[in-house]
Amino acid sequence: MHLHVNWVMVLVSAVCQWILGALWYGVFFRKSWRKLVGLAEGEKTKNAVFAMFVAFIACILLSFVMANIDMWAGATLFTKGVKLGVICWVGFIAPPLVTQHIFEGRRANLFAINVAYWLLVMALGGGLLAAIR
Repeated sequence: MHLHVNWVMVLVSAVCQWILGALWYGVFFRKSWRKLVGLAEGEKTKNAVFAMFVAFIACILLSFVMANIDMWAGATLFTKGVKLGVICWVGFIAPPLVTQHIFEGRRANLFAINVAYWLLVMALGGGLLAAIR
């Protein structure tokens, strides 16, 4: 099996996902998210630099896998990639997230913030990687 992906687009997709995460958790839902995870306003996140590094590596891995899924499915249009991203989200992201949030006793608001972020990331990544191979 020969896997050929456009590594530039994998990196572009990863950067877009990473920036979206920074905006999502650091700007759009900053106050709500920090409160829901128990961080006081002004309190610094522990290991923030390491966490951002790991998040970027995770975005690269997710983009690489999504590029392969798009390729295997023959997706060459943005909309087809978005659909595949949503299908992957339904099957691989949402179920473990809901299970984790229930077992951890987390609030539904935190689940909504997290699951919506991953839906956008999967849809955006799938679309970008399908459209530009």
